[in-house]
Amino acid sequence: MKQEISILGCGWLGLPLASKFASEGYVVHGSTTSISKFDALKSESITPYLIDISNLNDKISGFLNSEILIIAITSKNINDFKKLLQLIETSQIKKILFVSSTSIYENSNQIVTEESPTKNSQLHQIEKLFIENKKIKTTIVRFGGLFGHNRKPGNFIPNHKKMEDPEGFVNLVHRDDCIRIIEQLISKNVWNTILNACADSHPKRRDFYTKENLKLGNKITQFNENSLNKYKIISSEKLKAVLDFNFEYSDLMLY
Repeated sequence: MKQEISILGCGWLGLPLASKFASEGYVVHGSTTSISKFDALKSESITPYLIDISNLNDKISGFLNSEILIIAITSKNINDFKKLLQLIETSQIKKILFVSSTSIYENSNQIVTEESPTKNSQLHQIEKLFIENKKIKTTIVRFGGLFGHNRKPGNFIPNHKKMEDPEGFVNLVHRDDCIRIIEQLISKNVWNTILNACADSHPKRRDFYTKENLKLGNKITQFNENSLNKYKIISSEKLKAVLDFNFEYSDLMLY
């Protein structure tokens, strides 16, 4: 019997992730907030569901008819997640992979690990909901800034704006590496943990974005030389050890 997996949020990351799982023989349930995207999901052998986390009801039961749920949405509304968790508890879901962000950490001007303090934010509270739920196994993967394919770092900063913190450091991860990480977390049954995921290299913002703008033929980035240059350097050593993982896009200055 083929293993079923549900992916809440078939967007820029979730759709190619769902497509990858479908190509590997999983029965994939994928959610979108727009019925116009149904054909795109069906073309990738993904069963589509129209789900808005701000308006959940019992109709979500078919979508939750899997052992594993991947949550890949940007909502930070804690009440919506409380409702979702209630529905999950009465479903077939046993394991959750929650896609989070390294923005949860303060800019502390030092190396940041999974043990480092987090901001008292909505994202922190949402993570806590899943971590403290003993009925379900949850793994949280905190990705750095996502890039790759049509998401070009050279477009991240408008030409008319000065970049803050030019002497700070970059924490990014390519979408292809994100998909490989999620695949391996599930195939290796890695649950009940928190993992950071960023490329190994952390070039200065000044150097990296100057390079990226030149690649796109954009104007040279202007920098706020009076900014405080606050930063953090995200360590992914725990993830690399747990998965025996090597980033394909490891050196951001070579990409």
